[in-house]
Parts: sequence; structure tokens; C-alpha cells
Amino acid sequence: MPFPGGIEATPNGTLIFSVVAAVVYGFAISQPPSLLRSAAKTLAVALLAALAFLLGGPLLLVAALVLSALGDAFLSRDGEVAFLGGLGSFLAAHLAYVVLFVAMGSGLAALGAASWRVVAALVMAVFAAGMLRLLWPRIGSDLKAPVAVYVAAIFAMGVTALTTGNALVIAGAVMFMASDALLATEKFLADTVEGHRVWMRYAVWVLYYVAQMAIAMGFLRPV
Repeated sequence: MPFPGGIEATPNGTLIFSVVAAVVYGFAISQPPSLLRSAAKTLAVALLAALAFLLGGPLLLVAALVLSALGDAFLSRDGEVAFLGGLGSFLAAHLAYVVLFVAMGSGLAALGAASWRVVAALVMAVFAAGMLRLLWPRIGSDLKAPVAVYVAAIFAMGVTALTTGNALVIAGAVMFMASDALLATEKFLADTVEGHRVWMRYAVWVLYYVAQMAIAMGFLRPV
């Protein structure tokens, strides 16, 4: 067990239930929206937030996970309103992560202290710019500004994660970026990826959930 005590210990039990909820949602990804589907998706990360709170993790970590769970609740439903609600919730979550990583990291000056961080930051910048350029012609004028702000926020999250020097946090941020990129591709480039949408949905969920767990565990059980 990752935390003291056996399976009956509250932190371990909370983590196990989170994983179970994530697996349940995995089986329901291709199903029509339903209360069970929404509950499983929301609980998976909400329980990570509860775990962070129980273990006295940073309040910004708890806030970011709660906001992410709220975003999951929105995105578990169909429609433009649900999408915008999810976009806003995850934007707030990314900003909470940015503030957390800045507070817990060594500052942006740390990026230049190691060549791998400089390279990683440049790769993230190229990746974010490439995604925005790819999506720009496909998104409506009403969504251009929100999507641009969102891409900037997740880029900032990735770069500030590099300053923490925490391998789990950095890995989590990278997987989060990859998950968001796949999600955006599946939503806005649907006509070009029609034959790949099934596996992409599973990849989005696995990358996203593992990313959230990695970030949480990076702060709760730093390596």
C-alpha cells in the first residue's frame, strides 16, 4: 500500500476507490451519458482531492483536483454548455496548478540551470503553438479566445512543473498536456480522425487520470 496501514487505512481505501471509479468510467466511455457514467468520471478525481485533503496536502492541490472533478462532471454530458463549463473548470484547475508549482518550485530561473529543462520547455512551447495552429481554422470565432487562453494556461502548467524538480509532477504535467491535445483533436478534428475516435477516447482518459494521480502523489509521496 502506498500509505501507512493496510487496505483498511482511510488514505489507501480512498485511493483504491478512486482507481475503481476510474476503471468503471473506462468501461462506460462509449456509453451514452448517464448518472452512473457521470458519477464514475467525477468521483475518480474527486476522491484524489479527498485524499489530498485527508493527508494535509497543499490547498492549491486540493483546489486543482476539485476544479478538475467539476470539469469532469461537465464533460461527462453532451452539448456546448457542458463543453464550455468543462473548459472553464479545467482552465481554473490549470491556473491553480501553475500557482502551486510556482510556490513549490525553484522559480523560472531554475529552467536555465539544466539543459534538459530548457529543451523540455522549448518542446512544450512548440507543441502548444503547433496545436493552436492546427485547431485555429477548425474552431468557431466564439471559441478562439477561450481556446487560446486555455492552451496558454496548460503550457504555463507544463513549464512551471519543470521548476519543481519532482519527477512525478513533471510526468503528470506532460501526460496532462498529451491528454488535452488528444481531446482537442478528437473534438475539433473529428472528420480527420473518425476511424481513431474509440482508442483516442480511452487514451485521453488513461493519460488524464494517471496524470492527476501522478501530480497528487508527487506532492503526497514526493520521490
